[in-house]
Amino acid sequence: MTSPHGLFVPLITPFTADGALARTALERHAHAVLDAGATGLVALGTTAEPSALTPAEREEVLGICATVCVERSAPLIVCAGGYATAESVRAVGELAHPAAAVLSVVPYYVRPSEEGVIAHFAALAAASPVPLVIYDVPYRTARPLSGDTLVRLAGIPNVVGFKHAVGGVDAASTELLARAGSVTSVLCGDDRFASALLALGAKGGILAAANVAPTEYADLVAAWLAGDAARGRALGHRLDALAAALFAEPNPTVIKAVLAEQGRIPSAAVRLPLLRASADAVTSALVAAGRATAAPV
Repeated sequence: MTSPHGLFVPLITPFTADGALARTALERHAHAVLDAGATGLVALGTTAEPSALTPAEREEVLGICATVCVERSAPLIVCAGGYATAESVRAVGELAHPAAAVLSVVPYYVRPSEEGVIAHFAALAAASPVPLVIYDVPYRTARPLSGDTLVRLAGIPNVVGFKHAVGGVDAASTELLARAGSVTSVLCGDDRFASALLALGAKGGILAAANVAPTEYADLVAAWLAGDAARGRALGHRLDALAAALFAEPNPTVIKAVLAEQGRIPSAAVRLPLLRASADAVTSALVAAGRATAAPV
């Protein structure tokens, strides 16, 4: 994968009512979002609750996603790595499943300097058997990055893109796209700001809300990539209420509840420390989902 682009869906991990991994439901859901127009899948992202899965379950989830992507000739992005560089290098270097790219988060908790972040990703990129996509999500990592640092990261060999999720469109976002947008792929990771970032030149998105409305988000990305600003703007406006409702409570609790209510997964179960979404949040999201998917733009 030299230039990731299009819609990538970071899959939820469905559970049965008693909390076990719902393998058949995961496979069915993976096929469904690809049928709806997604370009590819992301395995073991935040939306998948990876920290709550056992090592064996993570391997099963990854195996299911990889099998579906091979069958469908669709690219798979696999999440690997954490805040310790040596352990991240080991994890990235030992990927056992076919992947088009690895998605690795900016080191969190320890709050390294920006020079430390650059050194971390230089080490990961050198060790990775597949291209690297950097996940910049400062409201989870507590490590914001300047525009200059993002541009320098884009220049590291084997780094092919970013999942950009900074809680909006800020000065660093515009600087990254203006200075490096032609040589790297910026994929929006904030669902409510996907349309705005695509308008500035992003190449696609890794969007959790697309678990619920994959056709609509695939259309949103396709419209902007085709230069159809009027359609892209209209779709972005229509999807905003859905994205807001799906993230009203911790991700992926509302998403899973909506999918369960729609009969697309067997239950809304999540694992601690997450709690199931409230009834009010689920009702609001179901209404928003109905409006978002009801009529063409």
